[in-house]
Amino acid sequence: QVQLVESGGGLVQAGGSLRLSCAASGRTFSSYAMGWFRQAPGKEREFVAAISWAGGSAYYADSVKGRFTVSRDNAKNTVWLQMNSLKPEDTAAYYCAASRSITLWARDYDYWGQGTQVTVSS
Repeated sequence: QVQLVESGGGLVQAGGSLRLSCAASGRTFSSYAMGWFRQAPGKEREFVAAISWAGGSAYYADSVKGRFTVSRDNAKNTVWLQMNSLKPEDTAAYYCAASRSITLWARDYDYWGQGTQVTVSS
């Protein structure tokens, strides 16, 4: 069982930065790949980034590649999403999730956080 709690969302101007954190409970955190997803009002949840259990592999959606960076520290049971050069279209609720293997598909994630809102003003 893994419980996830996101934090770090907020209101930022276009071009600004935010760093989201996802704190996990449970001693098995290091065995899970972690993903970040987002969902804007009226839209489907979409993949943002994922990182393997050891942090050696990471994948990004084309829309955030070069602007967002996912990282993790298994000793701290935490995964981060550094978001730079934010755009109004990045506005969404952001969710972290845990999966037994690194994947881009939301259906493959077993555990989800409650989400944190990111709003980017133009």
